[in-house]
Formats: sequence, C-alpha cells, structure tokens
Amino acid sequence: MTASTPIAESNAPKPIHTDEAGLIAGAITLPAPAGDLPGYRAHPASGGPFPLVLVIQEIFGVHEHIRDVVRRFAHRGYYALAPDLFVRQGDPSHLRTIDELRALAGRVPDRQVLSDLDASVAFAEASGKADVRKAAAVGFCWGGRITWLYAAHNPALKAAVAWYGRLTGDRTEAQPKHPIDVASALLAPVLGLYAGQDQGIPLPMVTALQEALRAASETGSAPGAAHSEIRVYPDVPHAFYADYRPSYRPEAAADAWQRQLDWLARHGVA
Repeated sequence: MTASTPIAESNAPKPIHTDEAGLIAGAITLPAPAGDLPGYRAHPASGGPFPLVLVIQEIFGVHEHIRDVVRRFAHRGYYALAPDLFVRQGDPSHLRTIDELRALAGRVPDRQVLSDLDASVAFAEASGKADVRKAAAVGFCWGGRITWLYAAHNPALKAAVAWYGRLTGDRTEAQPKHPIDVASALLAPVLGLYAGQDQGIPLPMVTALQEALRAASETGSAPGAAHSEIRVYPDVPHAFYADYRPSYRPEAAADAWQRQLDWLARHGVA
C-alpha cells in the first residue's frame, strides 16, 4: 500500500484526519484476475450490509488522503473500498516529480483498471458487509477520469461522481478512450465536479463533454447520459477537495461533498 503523503508542499494546509471510531477499517488484499490486489476499506462496525462506494485514487495512489476519504464514507454508513490500481506497474510513493507520476499512470492499462474495479466489487460482495445492488464509484483527478470509464463499463453501477477527472487527451494502447468518447455509452448517471480555474482541464473541454452528454441524451443511446450533470466551481483550482494541498478550497469542497452525498442518495446508493 502506498503510505507516504504525495509530493510535500511547504505551504500545504494541515490535512483533515477522520478517525476509525465505530468503524472496521484497514488494509486488505483482494483477489483479482491479474493477481492479488492491495487496498484499503472501511465500514461501520455493526449492522450491514452497507451500500458500496468504490473510491478511485488520485495519481498519487492510495495515500493517506484517499484512506481518509474512505473513512469519511464509512462514517456516513457506506462500505467504502479503495483498491491500489497502480500496484502492477509501480509504487507512486517512490516517485518525486509529477512527470514521473504521469509516466507511471500512462503505463497502467484502462482494461486492467476496469477489471480490478470489477474484482473489488466482487470482494466487497463476498465480505457479506456490502450491498452491491447499491454500488457507486467516486474518483479524484486520475480516478475522476476512470470514474467516467467505469460508468460506461459496469451495468450494475447505480451512480458515479467524478472529481475533476481529465476528459480527453492522447489515445494510446493503454488508454484508447477518454470520458468524451464514452459519453454516448454511459450506463450510470455521473455527477462531474469541475474547477473553473483548472489549467489542465479548461472550461471549453468541460463544455464539450456537456455537449456530448446532451447529444447522447437526445438520441437515447446511453441511459446514464440523460441523468448526468456537471457542476463547475468557477473560482477554484484543480484538486480543490485535496485538503493536504494548497489548492484546497474548504467552502467549495464542503458544497461538492454534500452534492455528492445527495447524488448518491438520489440514485439509490444510500
């Protein structure tokens, strides 16, 4: 499991810490077609089964902030699970620059990631503590892009939330499609949470996705497209929810988190 805080920044805020009181939380190993996969999961200590939320990592891996997000969901009554989706290609905690991290992410095939997420759902179901009939995916940054792809992959998914995930880019053997390409194939409704001051995902790109969703809605080609929504926070930067980074914007982060919870409840993941 990736344990370190990614790329330390001297002006970063003090990260939020969510405790484990009332939870069962910790590292797990789950079986997957390509071999055992590490991860982190948390759920309430009593009761269940609980609605399932897959928490899809940032480019930095399953580090402490992602584990904290897992615990935040668990305190809300969810079985939350974050699989380590880079483990087959490398360990991001050993990398020191964003270019090195991007190179690692570029080697991770989308088909492998989607298969590992399917295996994560199966693991959660086998635990007896997760209700996979109420399953959602939530991803941040690198994981935001994957969230869109997974919403076009798994027909059992009830809802998804993509936090500032990349929408398009170079198409490679490992990454043949991007969210803009699967808007017409969405099986589950996606709430996209984006930043108006994101230098890597400019607003015209977000608008292009909105147009693609609208077109898919009109043709009826994708059941998830008609019910998907995009929320843009105009005055915030990329990673505005990352409370361990200078990009953190508490007001927008709190609003987006609540919108996310409302979205999951609206679509039966509660």
